[in-house]
Amino acid sequence: MQRANVLGAVLCVAGASLCAARGQAQTTVGADLGLFSSYVWRGLSLTNKPVVQPDVYITIPAGNASITAGGWFNIDLGKYDNASDISESGGTSAFNFAEFDPWVEVGIPVGKATLTPGVTAYIYPNDAGLTSAFNTVEVYLKAALDAPLSPKVSLYYDVDKVKGLYAEGSITHSVAASEKVSINLGALVGVNAGQGVSTDPDQTANFSDDGFTHFDLSAGVPFTAGVLSITPVLHLIIPIDDATKITKFDATTGLPVSKDAKLWGGVSLAWSKALGPEPEATDEAKP
Repeated sequence: MQRANVLGAVLCVAGASLCAARGQAQTTVGADLGLFSSYVWRGLSLTNKPVVQPDVYITIPAGNASITAGGWFNIDLGKYDNASDISESGGTSAFNFAEFDPWVEVGIPVGKATLTPGVTAYIYPNDAGLTSAFNTVEVYLKAALDAPLSPKVSLYYDVDKVKGLYAEGSITHSVAASEKVSINLGALVGVNAGQGVSTDPDQTANFSDDGFTHFDLSAGVPFTAGVLSITPVLHLIIPIDDATKITKFDATTGLPVSKDAKLWGGVSLAWSKALGPEPEATDEAKP
């Protein structure tokens, strides 16, 4: 699930789209790679062991706006076949390609804000764990404000298997640790409105109940190494919904084991390149 919120790789993509929406007139290609201790999406533990999450994208200018399209992947690194494990792929093999999310969005600058409508599909290629029966499609709208604390609101609506609305609100703040090092602090809250358990047998669910799902407090330290942007990141999840509290299964009873807080983290690597010649300055910008 592109799971475009707390994952470092996805945040890099969102940042690229924002820059493009603010006037970049060149086509840009990029690739991100996330290495994380587990796969946590919207507070839900979709794996409880390490994963690798690559993402590739291209951003094309369209007037003052930009169009960004990409593909995001989740790969289970281990063979998560212990009775206590959580795995998207069912733990059938190591280095298992567990999920593919093609996505496209449009960045539209509106004053000091950027509106980003988009759509993503969630595709599960395995015969165990999350299978094609869980494939679904989601449309979304993000609104980011160029203001102190960089407030952002995101709305996601599943139009296929899950139905219902999920929303997030977040703020971020950068603190200088030294002349060359800064720490990016983030706080996010998730809200479910209709993606809970349903009586419809054809409908799947992401959460247990409507209401707040989780709080996510994060800290990242971005730096550059040649052409790469590297960001180690750590997240503290405060689960609220019963589904977000699950971290593994009891190997004896098979029942879910819940915690009132969980940590996960890792590192994301990002690369991007602008294609073609530099755009010419407008008459207003020329000296």
